[in-house]
Order: sequence, then C-alpha cells, then structure tokens
Amino acid sequence: MGKNIPKERKEGMYKAILELKSLEECFDFFEDICAMTELRSMEQRFEVASMLKKEKVYTEIMSETNASSATISRVNRMLNYGTGCLGEVIDRLDKKEDKEGTEES
Repeated sequence: MGKNIPKERKEGMYKAILELKSLEECFDFFEDICAMTELRSMEQRFEVASMLKKEKVYTEIMSETNASSATISRVNRMLNYGTGCLGEVIDRLDKKEDKEGTEES
C-alpha cells in the first residue's frame, strides 16, 4: 500500500510529526490520526521491542504485554532485519533515562 503513495504525500505526515513540541502534543496528534486499536498495537510493539532489547524471554514479554508469540516474533524480526532505526531509538531512550536517573541521585 505505502509503495504506491507519492513520496511527497508520505513525507508530509513525517514532517508534521517532527513539528510536534511536547509529549502531550504527540499523544493528541496520534489520537487524532490513528484509530485506538492502531495506537495500542504500535504501543505494544514498541514495548515488546524494548523488552527484547533488554533480553527478556518470550514468556515474560507475553505475560507483561499480552502480546502473542507471533507479534513478539514479528517485532524480533524487525529488530534483527529491519532498518535498525527502532533499536537505535530504544537505545537512545535508555541512555537518556540512565543519564536522568544518575542526575537525580
């Protein structure tokens, strides 16, 4: 589906995302543009990816996220064979959280 959309039309949405100024604005934007089920699916996949990066096992991930083994497997493939961006973003967030945690101590 996405391959048939002209590049300019695809870029518009991503440029709009880069214009968001706060976490609250992100919540509102995605709530407006996505169905609730789409949002929950994306949030679940992101949580699964974060847990996989922390080397959690499938059973633990299934228990904590209610994700199916198929979803976990799909996310694992994205982390291992995708563009690498998802893993990089998770690493950045983890480093930021670690830094903020040490500054509070």
